[in-house]
Amino acid sequence: MTAAAPGGAGTPRRRGRPARTDADSGPGARERILTAARAEFAARGYDRASIRAIAKGAGVDPALVHHYYGPKEQIFAAAIETDFAPAREAPEIIQAGGPDTLGERLTRFILGVWENPATREQLLAIVRSAVANETAAAVFRDLVTSRLMTRVAGELDVPDAELRSELAAAHLVGVAMLRYVIKVEPLASADVEQVVAMVAPAVQRHLAGDAYA
Repeated sequence: MTAAAPGGAGTPRRRGRPARTDADSGPGARERILTAARAEFAARGYDRASIRAIAKGAGVDPALVHHYYGPKEQIFAAAIETDFAPAREAPEIIQAGGPDTLGERLTRFILGVWENPATREQLLAIVRSAVANETAAAVFRDLVTSRLMTRVAGELDVPDAELRSELAAAHLVGVAMLRYVIKVEPLASADVEQVVAMVAPAVQRHLAGDAYA
């Protein structure tokens, strides 16, 4: 009887991580997977995105996506952390000046992130996924809490700092949702400087208290 050729039907299929190809083992494989994941989630949302499609976009085996990032919610977390990176500069914005202009600085910074076309589309994809899927919402909520609001609260020298930071975030998220996601008029087309001027005092009161409102 002729022995089965290597890799043929007579060769048992090995379990676990697939054999590494040059494309898989190259130094850019992990980065390609993350780039493909960001594109997939942006185009299709969390529910419709798939590990297989992410792998195809990165030019790797789907098992390698699992190897590097785990299940879909974990690669979603990695993808949105990259897209969310500009907003993590908010605590530094708080430190950049006195408490009497805190609300204006933070409002201008957050709206500036949304106004930038390079970051707006990715933020829109994150928000749409979080609104439509509870798993995506939980991942996004954890990111906002642990990477942004807790750090912002740590920079506030006022009572109830955590609650105040969350109220400020709620106000700014609400404005962003109406202006950039739902596009309610006249807010959607209002000049951003006018929006900052009208929103900043409320954010100031949330963050700094009555002494600097």
